[in-house]
Order: sequence, then C-alpha cells, then structure tokens
Amino acid sequence: MDTANRKYLSSFFPKCLLSIAPGGATTEASCGYVIIIMALFWCTEALPLAVTALFPVVLFPMMGIMDSTATCSQYLKDTNMLFIGGILVAISVETWNLHKRIALRVLLIVGVKPALLLLGFMIVTAFLSMWISNTATTAMMIPIAQAVLDQLYTSEEKLNEHAVDLAEKSDNHPNGSVAQVNVDIKVAPTNEPNGSVNQAFEMQEKQLTDAETIKQERSATLVEIDLKEENQMKEKQAQRLQKHLKLCKGMSLCVCYSASIGGIATLTGTTPNLVMKGQMDELFPDNNNVVNFASWFGFSFPTMIVLLALSWIWLQILFLGTKFKKNFGCGAKPEQKAKEKRAYNVISTEHKKLGPMTFAEICVLVLFILLVLLWFTRDPGFMPGWATISFNKGNKEYVTDATVAVFVALMMFLFPAELPTFKRQEPKEEGQKRKFRPPPALLDWKTVNEKMPWNIVILLGGGFALAKGSEESGLSLWLGEKLTPLQSIPPAAIALVLCLLVATFTECTSNVATTTLFLPILASMAKAIQLNPLYIMLPCTLSASLAFMLPVATPPNAIAFSYGHLKVVDMAKSGFLLNILGVLVITLAINSWGFYMFDLGTFPAWANSTGKP
Repeated sequence: MDTANRKYLSSFFPKCLLSIAPGGATTEASCGYVIIIMALFWCTEALPLAVTALFPVVLFPMMGIMDSTATCSQYLKDTNMLFIGGILVAISVETWNLHKRIALRVLLIVGVKPALLLLGFMIVTAFLSMWISNTATTAMMIPIAQAVLDQLYTSEEKLNEHAVDLAEKSDNHPNGSVAQVNVDIKVAPTNEPNGSVNQAFEMQEKQLTDAETIKQERSATLVEIDLKEENQMKEKQAQRLQKHLKLCKGMSLCVCYSASIGGIATLTGTTPNLVMKGQMDELFPDNNNVVNFASWFGFSFPTMIVLLALSWIWLQILFLGTKFKKNFGCGAKPEQKAKEKRAYNVISTEHKKLGPMTFAEICVLVLFILLVLLWFTRDPGFMPGWATISFNKGNKEYVTDATVAVFVALMMFLFPAELPTFKRQEPKEEGQKRKFRPPPALLDWKTVNEKMPWNIVILLGGGFALAKGSEESGLSLWLGEKLTPLQSIPPAAIALVLCLLVATFTECTSNVATTTLFLPILASMAKAIQLNPLYIMLPCTLSASLAFMLPVATPPNAIAFSYGHLKVVDMAKSGFLLNILGVLVITLAINSWGFYMFDLGTFPAWANSTGKP
C-alpha cells in the first residue's frame, strides 16, 4: 500500500468525526471536540500540519467558543515575531556560508581521530542547531561527514594495495623463488661390456625425476598459500568495509542526534521552545517574563552539554567499540596516521575553497554576535538589563526578545553585502550613460520567501488559538478539577512519567504538535494540584525534542536515514537508550539547578491568573 492510500485511509476516521460536529453542547465539550479532531489530523497527517492549525479560525466562531477577531489575533503574536526574526538571521548566516566556515574551522581544530572526529561533528552540529534550523544544519553537515569518511576509507584501501604490491615484488625476487635442483648430466660411453645400461645415466634420470616431483609439490604448496592469502585479503577487505559502514552509521546518527539536542539550548533553537514560551505568556500573562532568552539558556544549555556528552559516549561504545585508547589514536601505526592526514587534508581543502572572509560574512557575523549579546543583556535576571533601564516602565514590558530579533533582522536588509564603491557601472548599450551600481543587501526578500518556513508560523498560531480557546471555554478549569487527585503523587514522579509520555508520543507525531496538545493540559493540571507550572511544562517541552528512535520522528533523522547507511533497527537500538538517558538528564536538571533558578518549590502568584480580560 503506497503512502497516498495510507494517508487516505488514516484520514477517514477524523473526517467522519469532523462531519458530525456536536450541536447544543457546552463550550467546554465543543472545545474538547475541536482539540480531539486536530489531534487526530496531526497524528495521521491526513492534512498538512499548518492546514490543520487553521481549524480554530472556522470552528471556534461557529461553535461559540471565541469570536473570529479574537481567534485570528492568536496567529501573529510576540512569539511568532520572535520566530520570524530568528529565522531571518539564520537565513542570512546560511546565505553567506558562515555556518560552513565555522563547521570546517572547528573540525580542523578538533582533528580526525575516530573519537575526536565524532565529537567534533557533534559539537559543530549542536552549536549551529542552537541558532539555525535543525534541518538545515543536518543537511549541511551530513555531506561533509560523508566526504571525510569516504576519504578515510579510500586512503586505507590505497595503503593496503601498496602493501600488496610490495609483497608481490618480494615474491618475484630471485632470493624468494623456489630452490632449483642443479643436476650435472655427464654422458658416459655407451660401449659397456655385455650391452648393459649406463648406470650413471640412470642415476641422473632418477635425480631429474625427483627434482621435478619436488618442484611440483612446492608449486602446489605455493598455490595453496596464494589461495589462503587471497582469502585472507578478501576477509580483511570485508572487515574494513564493515568497519567503514559502521563508522558511517555512527557519524550519521551523531549528526542528526546532535541537531535535535542542540536545539534545546536556546529559546529560538527549535519550535517547541517557542510554543512553550507562547503558551506561558498566553495562559499566565502575569508571569513577569519568567521565561526569556537568558533564563532559558541558563537552564537548557547545561542540560544540552550533559546530554551531548552522554550521547557521544554511547555512540562511541556502539559504533567504535570500548578500546578508547585506539579510538583516540593513542599508539597509532604509521599507516593509520597517513590515513588520518589524508582525511584532514580533505577538510582543509574544503576550508581553503571558501577563501578569506568576505565583507558580507564579517557583517553577518558582527550582527549575529550583536543579536546574542542583546538577547542576553536585555533582562539577565540578576541585574537590570538595558531594556529595563531604557524602555520598560511601570512594570510593563515594552521591549521583548522579539523586538531585538526583528531589529537585527531589519539590519540585514539595510547593510550592504559589499563595500560601497564609487565605480560606475558600464553601459549595456552605446549612447547610455554610466550609472552608479548600488551594492546588494545582506538579505533580500526573494531569498527569504524561498527559505522562510511560513507553515511553522501558522502552526504556532494554531497552538496559541487552542490554548486561548481552552481558557475561554472553561475546558482548562474542567480538566484541572478532574486532575486534582494527582496532588497526592510526588512532583518528581509526575514530571518523570510525563516526560516519558511526551518522549514516546513525539516519536510518532510532530514535536510542535505534541507540545501544542500537551502544554495547555499540563498547565491546567499544575494549577489544580498547586504545583509550579514550569516544573512540568519545561521538562516536557525539552522531552518533545527527544525523537531519536524512528526516521520519521524528525526531519534530521529522515535526512540521515536517506543516505542509505542506516536501517530502522540501527536507529531504534541506539535511540531507545538515548531517549531514556535524555529523560533522566532532563529530570535531573529540573530537580537540581532548574529547581533553584525558577524557584520551583513554591506555587507562584502569577499561576493563579488567567488569560481572560
């Protein structure tokens, strides 16, 4: 059955439910019905995710949950603009190949020893994924990794062929040839008495026959040795190929896993983080900006480092073995060093092809650094930030992270990609005057229109509309009352179980859809049991990025799988333990440094407020 037929059949049940909308039901039931319909369409992907996200625009007004103006206003909020601004900066970085220059430079620093090569690719991929999309990072890093591994394998084969040629030359040398029997034949007179046969001739003939027998036996022995050596060579070649394929699997997985892990470190690193930020602002409008770029980074970056280190160790054990000295190149043989040098030259050649940094790259790098600095210093938490001092007045936040992102993105459209010059442009036709040639900008709208994921903007809006509809209809309050018995369970156990649930669910469903569906419910539960909402919303949001087991779980997994080295069982085997490790690390983080950063031991006053006017 092809994909189209499967999608058609999987969409049959959701379409039937959509055609029997409840009439005369309470607003809570109507809102719950819309959520169930959207959840089914998101899980089956019967329609594109963004198309399903538009359902509230039609269903909420028709069911009396929210009016059209209030519903539509949810689709372009502050969080959406933060996403757009971050993506615009990421597009500029990609356009001018700044990300590739950073990647190759780090790999040259780290080196090409097996364990360090694995670590180098993981560090580069995770760092880039913090700022640009996971998909774009994986799509760039996988070909680079493949080129390096191919060079390692080709170098090893060439060295082996060279060794075989030397061995053959040694075998053909006179000193190494089969010892020949020298027989002196002396012809004796034939006129012996009584006509008897010459005994000397018989002895010579017998010696010649023995020599031929010895020569044949030795030839047969050499043939057997040659066949044995040939079989051994084939076995060694098969072992080298198997080792190469195993390393390719490990490298492919390390890149796609690092892209998902790196995305959790920053607020704009992956879409679920922005969903959580938007849901917090929507459901708890008086939260005093508890989740911003700086606070998110302070909590998630150490979590990312720990999870990345554990992933590196696990993938190293799985695909490189437990001989750590060998993996780090300790006591490497000369041929191994020669092979690594050739691989290093491949990376160096790719880096040289980029040439010196252009004016455009320097401008993009400066603006990127400016963006990060402005994000960190806007409201660092331990001291007043520049926005608090200059713009935010009367406990009202005028300038947000979205303001900074869009400001730097606008600079990308204003700054020239080349140094201004007064050289005149040559006329195309005779008689025309020469005109000044204005330099192009760092970013143009044509490039933005091609690379901007507008579907994610709509998907974010659909999630915010669902959260607002749940609040306005009273569904959140109803869910909270039903979940009150959970108050008797220890909070740490609740967080652990919910993280496992979300990590399992996100293997089959988009991580954005997962967080969009779960977070409003989790917020209602936290309010009902008098638990700080961040204690369960924050770890569950990070768990939504732990999609390591299936190729269809995330685009980075699909890209790595498309290169043909991996099987589903390879990804499932390595991803299963990594999922468990990820949930444990996140649970550790929320119960250690996160507990004190966000004061999770108390139920905050802002958690009692709602989004209603």
